[in-house]
Amino acid sequence: MRFSSSASRRFVLALSYLLLPAALLTQCTSKEDDTPAPGGTTGGTTGGTGGGGGTPTGPSQVALWLTTPDQASLFQKSTAVLNFQAPSSSNPTIVVDTTRTYQSIDGFGYTLTGGSAMLINQLSAATKTALLQELFATDNSNIGTSYLRISIGASDLDAKPFTYDDLPAGQTDPQLEKFSIAPDKTDLIPVLKSILAINPKIQILGSPWSAPAWMKTNNSLKGGSLKPEYYGVYAQYFVKYLKAMQAEGITLDAVTLQNEPLNEYNNPSLVMTATEQGDFIKNHVGPALRAAGLNTKIILYDHNTDRTDYPLTILADPAASQYVDGSAFHLYSGSISALNGVHNAYPNKNVYFTEQWVGGPGNFAGDFGWHINNLIIGATRNWSKNVLEWNLAADQNYGPHTDGGCSTCLGALTINGNSVARNVAYYIIAHASKFVRPGSVRIDTNVPSSLSNVAFKNPDGKKVLIVQNGSSQSQSFDIQYRGKVATSTLSAGAVGTYVW
Repeated sequence: MRFSSSASRRFVLALSYLLLPAALLTQCTSKEDDTPAPGGTTGGTTGGTGGGGGTPTGPSQVALWLTTPDQASLFQKSTAVLNFQAPSSSNPTIVVDTTRTYQSIDGFGYTLTGGSAMLINQLSAATKTALLQELFATDNSNIGTSYLRISIGASDLDAKPFTYDDLPAGQTDPQLEKFSIAPDKTDLIPVLKSILAINPKIQILGSPWSAPAWMKTNNSLKGGSLKPEYYGVYAQYFVKYLKAMQAEGITLDAVTLQNEPLNEYNNPSLVMTATEQGDFIKNHVGPALRAAGLNTKIILYDHNTDRTDYPLTILADPAASQYVDGSAFHLYSGSISALNGVHNAYPNKNVYFTEQWVGGPGNFAGDFGWHINNLIIGATRNWSKNVLEWNLAADQNYGPHTDGGCSTCLGALTINGNSVARNVAYYIIAHASKFVRPGSVRIDTNVPSSLSNVAFKNPDGKKVLIVQNGSSQSQSFDIQYRGKVATSTLSAGAVGTYVW
């Protein structure tokens, strides 16, 4: 999240609440055979405004996990009995069709900033172990976070800006002899190793906020551009970074080449135009990664949806596009439906959603509703393979952050000493990450009025339907699967994840 002032951040966030729901697509990319109807009884169902943990009060074919805007239920498993039976009502109906499939899913998660890692790493051993299990394990009451973004060098949510080759003013290091990832070895790498011990298959995306100052036109970690004579050196910087992380037992699935390349106001930051990024990819970093035997994906852009001309310009160049896996987006301006246009223009290239902040102190009902509608539902209905919220953790004062970095970014967790509080972004991601596992595919659903939704089929055959009641009153509806329906009720603004 990068803006020049807190006021502009609040202004854009206010405007973003006016965004319409995502374009609801009907195109399908493939077909597959349906799976057998689930087992269990076919008796009458009871609606679920949910509430309470524990097991259902009777046989239930469908599990419901519920969050309400008033926080009376916070990702709680409902005791409602939800079974499929013959249709018998005139309720609005969400039809789930597993024979119409769309993109596969890589995962849901957060950015593990340097500040987040520092705060987690200073927890007591018992608290840290329990927290990481809760976040990254997939059993019991854990939420199964399956995708992380990390910064290559510092982000603005580190205590101070840095890169892996910082030098005194006037010095250069074109052979990268002084390159070192030592700054990450105190907190970030130890926390990542603990996470990988819990989930060895978690996907990791790396994004730089700046090249070393000596490579830049303004000799500063804030603003400026990469000097053309250092394009090749900076490409080798990526190679050295990826190999250094591999030596630590950490393999990155992908990199973006610059966080928010059109934003010069953050600290750190670097401006990289589409023309410059295209040149960097096709003539430098793409060939360098290939020559080094690295199969790390290169993902374009990593900025707002209002400038899709940026990734489209690069994807139109075959010399650059050959090295590119896809494009990444944020939603601080623009509409989430813009992802659909990028997908339709280049359907063989992937689409990712890599960042969205929650501004502190936050408004739970408004933040939860907007993020579920636009990101968990909207981004995936518009072909995104992942959804990432911004920082995983901050302290009670929204720190740490650099001078000029985001001073009001609310973490998914607030860590105050050895105390951990869970905030809205924790629940936003949990509604998808616990159930929609990597390798799942989005499947087809219609969208009745005020019932935004998205559905997935897991590799093990389980179906997951996430539904948001966007109306101002309680809403009963039917979930139709293979000709039978299960009836549920969501209170105004509530979100339910249904699994069968």
